[in-house]
Amino acid sequence: MTDYSSPAYFDLMHQYFNAANYISVGQLYLKDNPLLRRPLKSSDVKVHPIGHWGTIAGQNFIYTHLNRVINKYDLNMFYIEGPGHGGQVMVSNSYLDGSYSEIYPEISADETGMQKLFKQFSFPGGIASHAAPETPGSIHEGGELGYSLSHGVGAILDNPDVIAAVVIGDGEAETGPLAASWLSNVFINPVKDGAVLPILNLNGFKISNPTILARKDDEHLKQYFQGLGWDPIFVSGTNPDKMNPEMAQAMDQAIEKIQAIQHAARQNSAEDAKMGNWPVIIFRAPKGWTGPKTWDGQPIEDSFRAHQIPIPVDENDMEHADQLVSWLQSYHPDELFDEKGTLKSQIKALTPKGNKRMAMNPITNGGLDPKPLNLPDVHNYQLQFDKPGSLIAQDMVELGNYLRDLIKKNPDNFRFFGPDETMSNRLMHMFEASDRQWMEAIKKPNDEFEAPAGRILDAQLSEHQAEGWLEGYTLTGRHGIFASYEAFLRVVDSMLTQHFKWLRKANEQPWRNKYPALNVISTSTSFQQDHNGYTHQDPGIITHLAEKKPEYIREYLPADANTLLAVANHSLNDEEVINLIIASKQPRPQFYSMAEAEELVNSGLKVIDWASNDHGQKPDIVFAAAGTEPNMEALAAIDLLHEQYPDMKLRFVNVVDLLKLQVPEQNPHGLSDEQFDAIFTTDTPIVFAFHGYEDILRNIFYERHNHQMYAHGYRENGDITTPFDMRVVNELDRFHLAQHAAQLVYGTEDQGFSQKMDDKLQAHHDYIRENGDDLPEVNNWQFKGFN
Repeated sequence: MTDYSSPAYFDLMHQYFNAANYISVGQLYLKDNPLLRRPLKSSDVKVHPIGHWGTIAGQNFIYTHLNRVINKYDLNMFYIEGPGHGGQVMVSNSYLDGSYSEIYPEISADETGMQKLFKQFSFPGGIASHAAPETPGSIHEGGELGYSLSHGVGAILDNPDVIAAVVIGDGEAETGPLAASWLSNVFINPVKDGAVLPILNLNGFKISNPTILARKDDEHLKQYFQGLGWDPIFVSGTNPDKMNPEMAQAMDQAIEKIQAIQHAARQNSAEDAKMGNWPVIIFRAPKGWTGPKTWDGQPIEDSFRAHQIPIPVDENDMEHADQLVSWLQSYHPDELFDEKGTLKSQIKALTPKGNKRMAMNPITNGGLDPKPLNLPDVHNYQLQFDKPGSLIAQDMVELGNYLRDLIKKNPDNFRFFGPDETMSNRLMHMFEASDRQWMEAIKKPNDEFEAPAGRILDAQLSEHQAEGWLEGYTLTGRHGIFASYEAFLRVVDSMLTQHFKWLRKANEQPWRNKYPALNVISTSTSFQQDHNGYTHQDPGIITHLAEKKPEYIREYLPADANTLLAVANHSLNDEEVINLIIASKQPRPQFYSMAEAEELVNSGLKVIDWASNDHGQKPDIVFAAAGTEPNMEALAAIDLLHEQYPDMKLRFVNVVDLLKLQVPEQNPHGLSDEQFDAIFTTDTPIVFAFHGYEDILRNIFYERHNHQMYAHGYRENGDITTPFDMRVVNELDRFHLAQHAAQLVYGTEDQGFSQKMDDKLQAHHDYIRENGDDLPEVNNWQFKGFN
């Protein structure tokens, strides 16, 4: 039976630690002669060594000890690398345990494979200098500082047997999102969920500055973490031999504490669970540990100078090559690798086996038990009405009915995330199926819908947390939705960018499984004017995501409840995409039957027959609309024009899937020119009422035959005002739309219609300033059509 605390075991651990460090340094500098079995020459060294050294040895030490507790306690554990650039860590350790060579057979576990491993690191055609989709065992992009703990928590939700070992860099710990994520313990149910083991890696320095938490003494850090509900365990030192027993004891204490919390909680139901006082390990070891102590009279180890490449050696500058060799030889590679260049068997025996290896844990490659959602029948939630516009309803309320039953049908693999806005977003019906998950004290009747077990996580006011949890949840094979006010999606647009980049690069790896879609609902939008002012008005997330590779982005702008329901039903089981859904929560006229909505979603857009009178002939004007308010205002403009010009041939196009308008050369699911021209013609003027910034439409139409597209979207005008006035100040209202269309068709011969519209706009201006509400003809408008 293995004695995991014996001097002999610790001696083998030190050898493994040396091997991991050797492999990590070799990746920085070498492209040949990986085991230094001949004198080093310039062609063995990279022209431009690129990468980071500062966090490497500390992480390798942590990884070594995580392997130990996996073996000792038979754990289901995986690794999240929070420090920004330390890609060698996960590559080196997966190479040493054999998993890297299993995934990439050409990187064999011998001298030949080691040479290829070294050369590819931060090298053209090779791999990145940080944990990336190409890295076995990774679900967290190494360049994405601030979200490691949020990702770890998202991953362990509904995975009760999993522990996420989350290493947090002390530079990363200074970011707002990471600081907020310490509150994650409030949302982990020890019965139904797994556990995170945060390991705060305090090496003392960032790129060129000291780190704040590292300058705090242990007592202050203890008070800080205890105040947040964590149980801190401290480990520090510089001598690996002396630190091994201390770190082993700390790891044992942490794992046994986690298991004790879970065992006690699991004697009862998830609904009766109490918040765990989870452990956090605070680990202090020098930046650049085990590397060069000084260079050119300046300290390297335990200073910011260890951050990247600590000593200047490259193919064109071999003056100090002997010192690089000395550094590499300090790890005694001849004692670690046999004559073939393979890690010696007694050292490799320390690594976990099979899927117990953190690099091979299935949770990091699409999940433990991925399965599609069991969707409700969307037709059970459809709204029915006699004529378009005759029924008033709230789109998000109706979606809430659908999501309520979705939660019931998927009790273990669907969750809803948001920053304290679920009720504001009119999704109250979800609470008929589930409470919010909340492990802190509950005060009745003041609190509402808080409970220890729930499928809704919206009780922390942090977009970063909600989005980070969803990312961790979907990257481990489950499904969810993140909803946020439109303007505040910009808070996490860099997170969405990183997720897109992850999807794209992961999809290039044949060994990576597919990920469920990341679903984002944007509500409380600019043109609704929900009692908020200019600060809450920014639809720029549409443009931001549209700039990414369109294979991985979908942007839906449903105009009413049936269309929103059809979008949800269509997209929730998607894979390998980010779905952005722009939704209304305010009372709005309902226009499209469920059959029409499904056709709109499946096709992306369509000519609406009941709002057109061109009867298949070439129209005088094409109206297009994408979004709730644009759809309503375009239809109202058609009413105004038809009343004034009964013979004007009008065509109305509703667009739901915005990026369907892109050319196929840019977007694989874009319309062909023939399909596009059949709808928009090649030369008829188009007035396009649009929910977002206008430039995206201009970019789309630049690639098409018809360049007579005139966009009316968000023009960066806003304030505290009425809902209709928000459209007026951006010229998205019916009066401006109708006026512009008449000018395009008739020029100056518009029969006084332009002045009539100006008079309406003046009347609107005066009325709202007198009454604080929109004109009755606006509030009470119903679509007349062509009857």
